[in-house]
Order: sequence, then structure tokens, then C-alpha cells
Amino acid sequence: MAAREAEGACEYRIRRPSDGELRHVEARARYEYDGSGRPLSAVGVVIDVTERREAELRIAHLAHHDALTGLPNRVLFRDRLNDALARARRNEGFAVLYLDLDRFKEVNDTLGHPVGDALLRAVTARLQAELRETDTLARLGGDEFAVIQASLDQPRDATTLARRLVEVISAPFLLDGHQMVIGTSVGISLCPTDGFDPDALLKGADMALYRAKAEGRGRWRFFEPEMDARMQLRRTLELDLRRALAMSEFEVFYQPIVNIDTRRVSGLEALLRWRHPERGLVPPDDFIPLAEEIGLILPIGEWVLAQACCDAATWPGAPKVAVNLSPVQFAGRGLVEAVAAALAQSGLAPARLELEITETVLLQDTEATLATLHRLKALGVRIAMDDFGTGYSSLSYLQRFPFDKVKIDRSFTRELGNSRQSNAIVQAVTDLCAGLEMTTTAEGVETEAQLAVLRRRGCSEAQGYLFSKPKPAEEVRVVLQQLRQNALAE
Repeated sequence: MAAREAEGACEYRIRRPSDGELRHVEARARYEYDGSGRPLSAVGVVIDVTERREAELRIAHLAHHDALTGLPNRVLFRDRLNDALARARRNEGFAVLYLDLDRFKEVNDTLGHPVGDALLRAVTARLQAELRETDTLARLGGDEFAVIQASLDQPRDATTLARRLVEVISAPFLLDGHQMVIGTSVGISLCPTDGFDPDALLKGADMALYRAKAEGRGRWRFFEPEMDARMQLRRTLELDLRRALAMSEFEVFYQPIVNIDTRRVSGLEALLRWRHPERGLVPPDDFIPLAEEIGLILPIGEWVLAQACCDAATWPGAPKVAVNLSPVQFAGRGLVEAVAAALAQSGLAPARLELEITETVLLQDTEATLATLHRLKALGVRIAMDDFGTGYSSLSYLQRFPFDKVKIDRSFTRELGNSRQSNAIVQAVTDLCAGLEMTTTAEGVETEAQLAVLRRRGCSEAQGYLFSKPKPAEEVRVVLQQLRQNALAE
């Protein structure tokens, strides 16, 4: 005889007669049978499980959607990408567009996260308005979005969409009484052109986005195979950089800064070099930008600061030492403490340390940066503006902070004597700084003719190959002695 079920359950929906509302109902029953298996009785209950089902649906939705914008999240985007790949195998091509917002962090930092969240929702609305029902828009996290654009006419359709997305996001937003202008950059990969692997398509779009941002933001770029090779080289360089710090492969070279009137050394600038075990001496332009991007410039910068102070403490004649500070060091915390620690550990007099900053430092957060500069100044160190004249608002910064020195960029020094414009600019800078009681140092001085023009223009100091190339720490004493003898012979 067949076994009888002792319990049973089923779930169904009903529409409540009183108000027509749809409810979820679960019915459960327990059965009793006699010895021969005939049913004797049944006891059951009917339960309204609407709230439970709605809660389960909300949980399922949250598992696949972004809580802030309601867009598909990374998990659901991956499922949609796999679906698109299945269709692509039936000759239905598509594009993956990877976006992130330009200057979004500034909004979060200055106006707060509630305004930042409102901005992300507004961005979502603008992006959705540019897409079709067959497209998928997802928020992958932070200010990163991705689109799957179904289309047989690629890359033309992806180009058209990318242009529209850049345009609509660049238009001003007005939120909570604040007007803000951001932007977006877009990286694009194509299927089947760039393959059928979901990871490869996402990686390709991400690499194309990186290129778009590197080329100036507010633009779009398609993935190209050579981008992968460049990214592999970049990854290798990043690993080498981290190893270099651990293995003490960095060195500090020094270039003299000379008083123009006396030709005596007034200070030396500390310049970072990397002695790579295979590539030899690597110039800073080849690795400093990457070190800043990955945050490694913070420990490297602290090491340079400490090393330069220790070296300078041993120099005869007590010349100053100038150390360049990265914008990343200002953006992080602990800069003032690091400078104070380097002075304390080396025993160097604060007045002998000169910290050089560029206009980029002042552009990132003026009020916070000025506060940090004043704290550094309170330590007794000198502050210099480097590469003066290459930015667009240097004069306003001279008014807002009492710099001790202004360094005239080598692009002006190079044309001295040959360009009326360069002569006029150098004259104007030296006159301005004299009125503000600031020292002026001309960089890139290579000839006596340039030095003579600088002397006539009233420039205070000069730095360049005319006096010495940057030298390792162990050669500084010899260079100082040679320059001292040359000055006495004048």
C-alpha cells in the first residue's frame, strides 16, 4: 500500500473581496489515517504571508540592486553581461561603457555626503534618460557606472552614446541650493571585437577609461590591445616601486643654488633618484606620477625629507636644503608632524629647511592647504613656490600667503636674452617679489649670458648646469668646495 503524506502545504494568491488587494496565503494541513491507510481526519491552517513574501522580495532586490540609486549592482550587471554574451554568439553585438565621475570627490569633501548622494541620484536620472529599455545601466560602486548597450552598429552607436553621456553629465547640477559642475570620462570595449570573455570586456573598458582620464577627462576612448601591454608595464613598475622602497633603492641627489651677486652657494635642492637594479638610474618623471597615484609618495616623501635633513646637517658652511613636497602629501595627514620629526632627528635648524610647493598644491583645497602652510611656517621653516608662472593664478597665492621664495620656471630662463617676453616676465617677477620681500631663484641657468641678464633684472639666486648638475650626497662636499673656490676667484 502506498505511503500516505502526514503533512502538506501550498501557497497561492487571493484578491481580498473587501478592497481588491492581492494577498499571499500559505495553507498547511496535517492528515491522520487508520490502519489500512484510509484518511480519518485533517487539521489545517491558512496563514497570510504577504509581509514575509514582500520582505523576501525586498531582500532579493537589495542583493541585486544598489540601495542608493535603485540601479542594478555589480552582481546583476554581471548576469546581464552574460546574457548579452549569449545573444552576441547569435550575431547580436554590444558595447560595454565604463564611466566614472570627474570631480565628484570634491563635492563630497566640500558639501558633504548627503549632497553627494543626491548628486549620484541626479546623475542616475540623466544617464537613464539617454538609454533605451534594451540597455542596462548599473552602479558598480562609488562614482562608477557601467552600461551594456545592445546594438548591431558598433562602434558608431557606442561613440554616439558616449558623446551624449559626457554632454549631459557636464551640464550644471542644482541641488539643495548648490550649483555644481562635474563631468564624466568613458571607456568602451566591444563584443565581439574585443572578445567574448566578460572579465576581458570589463577590463578592456576599464583600461580605456584610464586612458580617457589620463588624456584630460571629459572624453571617451575605445579599448586598444596595446593598452593591455601598457597596463602590464605599469603594474610591473608599481611592483618595482614597492620593492625599491623596501630595498632602499632610492637616493637623494643635490643641486646647488647660488647667490647671483656673490656666486656663493646659498642652498641645495634635494632631488629624488631611483637606482633600479636593471634599468639603472631612473629619472623622477618616470616614476613620481605613479608613486603619487598609488599613494607610495607618502612614505617616499617622508624618507626624502628625513634623509635631506640628515645630510644637510653635515654640510660645511650651513647652506639651506630645499625639499619638494607633493600635492598628495598635503592631501594626507601628518605632513607637519613629519617635518617636525625630520628636524628633531637630524638636529637641523628649521631656518635651513626650505619646502617647495607647486601651484597644484594650492588648487586642491585652498583653505586647508593655507592652514597647513601656516603650521609649517610656525615651525620656522621657509616656504617656496616652485615653477612660478606656469599656472593661471599664481599671483593670487602670493597675496594670500607670505612665501619666502619664488622660483622662476626654467621655461622663462631658457629664452632670456632672446625673448623680449621672457625678459619682461622675469623683470616683473623679480620686481614683484622685491616689493613683497621674497627671494627669487631662477631655475635652468646654463650660460653666463643668462646669468648676466638675471643679475641685471635683480634676480636673487640661480640654479642650473652652469654651476653643477645634481650630484649624489657623497659628492656634495667636493662640489661646495669647488664652487667656493670659483666664487673667491671672481
